[in-house]
Amino acid sequence: MNIWLFCALALLLLMAPCGWLCFRGTIMERFVALQLAQLFAVLAILLLAEGYRRAIYFDLSLVLAVLSFASGLVYLRFLERWL
Repeated sequence: MNIWLFCALALLLLMAPCGWLCFRGTIMERFVALQLAQLFAVLAILLLAEGYRRAIYFDLSLVLAVLSFASGLVYLRFLERWL
């Protein structure tokens, strides 16, 4: 196991509190936790791409970053009736 894979595992472990907050927090805390978990997911895929030396994973992380921004906007659109 190289350092890239170890750092990716650390980021995946950091997603656990975000998941807990998505279930238990207020509406805005849930949104922030969702965005933070998406950021951790993008960074973890980037680290996995470097750790496994696979170029296709870099493209996957780029697509996930763009889609996570769009999904955050859609999530806020549905939340605006409660804010």
